[in-house]
Amino acid sequence: MERKKALTAPCGLDCFNCEIHESNLTPELAELINTKMVVPKEEIGCKGCRQQDGKHFHLPPEGCATLDCAKAKGVALCCECNDFPCAFLAPIADQAARCPHNMKLFNLYRIKKVGLDRWIEEEAGQLRKKYFKGKFIVGKGQAE
Repeated sequence: MERKKALTAPCGLDCFNCEIHESNLTPELAELINTKMVVPKEEIGCKGCRQQDGKHFHLPPEGCATLDCAKAKGVALCCECNDFPCAFLAPIADQAARCPHNMKLFNLYRIKKVGLDRWIEEEAGQLRKKYFKGKFIVGKGQAE
């Protein structure tokens, strides 16, 4: 549980479920990233944004502004901030089909409501699966 808490990004993303996290990275995905993005294989596996101070090949070279903001404000999660929600967490259509960035607000609101432990145990993995494989119904949200 403590490992998963440390691997929950301030923005609400579940690094522990990410396919490029070092514990989930498959040789096939590493090969694909190496070939398509020309990233050295030894640099592909991510340890999580907190552990790498927001610096990894999939993030901007200057690091993660959201992580920097959370550290500056002294909060572990953005939902603990007085300015929550803010523009760093705004949903964006760009890359929504392949990147989980639009899950952030929902995750943070659920964490705030049910607590980090329950969210990790009961919801985090299921939410990511539904995000990528679920079907949207207008007025209802996700179909089961």
